[in-house]
Amino acid sequence: MIWLIGSRGMLGTELSRGFDEAGLAYIGTDLEVDITQESSLEDFAEQRGPFRWIVNCAAYTAVDRAEEEPELCRRLNAGGPAHIAALAGKTGGVLVHFSTDYVFNGKGICLENSPEIRPYREDDPPDPIGVYGRTKWEGERKVREYAEKSYIMRTSWLYGRYGKNFVTTMLDLMRKRDRVSVVRDQRGSPTWARDLAETIRIIITRGEEGRAIPYGIYHYSNYGDISWFDFARGIYERGRELGILTRDCAVNPCTSGEYPSRVKRPAYSVLDKTRIQEALGITIPQWDRSLEAFLKIIRGNDA
Repeated sequence: MIWLIGSRGMLGTELSRGFDEAGLAYIGTDLEVDITQESSLEDFAEQRGPFRWIVNCAAYTAVDRAEEEPELCRRLNAGGPAHIAALAGKTGGVLVHFSTDYVFNGKGICLENSPEIRPYREDDPPDPIGVYGRTKWEGERKVREYAEKSYIMRTSWLYGRYGKNFVTTMLDLMRKRDRVSVVRDQRGSPTWARDLAETIRIIITRGEEGRAIPYGIYHYSNYGDISWFDFARGIYERGRELGILTRDCAVNPCTSGEYPSRVKRPAYSVLDKTRIQEALGITIPQWDRSLEAFLKIIRGNDA
């Protein structure tokens, strides 16, 4: 049995869909179980468990607001995972926990004898620069401390059908405005929530079949090294091609300094996916192919 925590969020909803399609037995919870209270988690596990797998999608993700609510952010991103990991450790369950590119400082790792930088690997030293990133890194440490059998999946630029995200925000703006400005000096890789959810389903299925991959930290995002401006331009161009966007909208580049923000965003946060790809033997889609597939779903649902 799988316990899916945060089942009504963007990623949790995609995981629910994937588990249903694969015939995997699971129980989903959201706000009715308070992850910041150890007793709330233990009571639910006692009543509905035991759980062989615990998948934690619950998190505080408002990066700017985290600077004003650091304690709430810490309770959800560090305290909650600590309680969940402790429960998994006591009951022998396998924990899947999600983290973020924000655990890195965004300066990148320089190639040897070269000014060029490479994607972040799982063993590169974290150095978060804001409350959100620091609490997520603290949560990672708690998971590793309390749950020996755990997978930590770092991801970046997550988007999907359910919940607010960059793609749906851009589509909304492009339907209303004649022009939008998007930063060009922050680079990373988008992640379609459905692709990530499918990867987690594979991990669990392999584990149930006795072919588990090693526990530890893994990186997952779609392939690509692009700016937010490139991403926005791709959304507009494919949105127009598919008929989702029916009016002209200029997509203009700007700098981070021109875009007001309470916290500094990573300038570079491309994640190296070699480890997860080799462990599972999967092919990770390019960002533009996943974006197009996502937009076709939107078009079909809006028709």
